[in-house]
Amino acid sequence: MAGKGRTIKSRKLTPQFVVPYQIMRRIGQESYEIALPPHLANLHNVFHVSQLRKYIADPTHVLEEGDVQMREDLTIGVGLVKILDSQVKQLRGKEIRTVKVL
Repeated sequence: MAGKGRTIKSRKLTPQFVVPYQIMRRIGQESYEIALPPHLANLHNVFHVSQLRKYIADPTHVLEEGDVQMREDLTIGVGLVKILDSQVKQLRGKEIRTVKVL
């Protein structure tokens, strides 16, 4: 929220958007252009420096490269190994099914 007395939250500042993004360029003294993923394309990609935090490196964020077999059409075959767990949550009249897959 921008101020104490505000009751309306900006969608940009909700916790679902707080993940590391790459800074594309600096605009002026206090604004940055951020590379947003396609599902957030409806948001403006320029943020004030007060809305950003420094990324603290964590070794668990590094993904290890594995042997990936690519087909001629540049696709990879990925299949599920085993369903470990599943559950159904009730949220305001909706049922949301979650499945944990190995």
